[in-house]
Amino acid sequence: MSKSGRHGVARNYTSARRHPWVLGKLGDWTIWFGPYTPAQLVVIGGGAFALIKGYDWWSWAGPIPIGLWVGAVWAVRGTQIAGQNPFTAGFGALSLVMRHPAGRIGGRVAREKASSALRPRFVIQCAPTLAGAAAPARVAGARVGALKPASPVAPAARAAGGSGLARLLADAEQTERSAA
Repeated sequence: MSKSGRHGVARNYTSARRHPWVLGKLGDWTIWFGPYTPAQLVVIGGGAFALIKGYDWWSWAGPIPIGLWVGAVWAVRGTQIAGQNPFTAGFGALSLVMRHPAGRIGGRVAREKASSALRPRFVIQCAPTLAGAAAPARVAGARVGALKPASPVAPAARAAGGSGLARLLADAEQTERSAA
């Protein structure tokens, strides 16, 4: 507990209190059997349209299709898909289908960089020789001065340090000493 003795206050509101998204309620007046959620209004409108246009098909069944319609309106009153209302979930699914397959980075479509030719370069050097060792033999027909033997490196410099970086720095230091 803190020294000031104040306690933290946490409040948690249900989604209905955060976003009271119902239609058909004005003050104390509500639509018959309402208020309705947007999903219920879609089922009411779509079902009424289908029942009116398809009267010839279902008229033989009596009141059963109308009862199924009322039951469907009641069933979708609290429908949620992954914690969201069906319209938000549908919009999310639609945006998922319509987005670019590569995705976005910083609001722009992510594109792969254009391919470029790889142009590797390398240098061939003679192996370092130890002090007192014979100079490397020249290849027959090679131009004089085409290959320069590296300056001799002392064995002490080769044994320096355990990491590759330490050996590299020791070799560079040894080369600077021999050049000077």
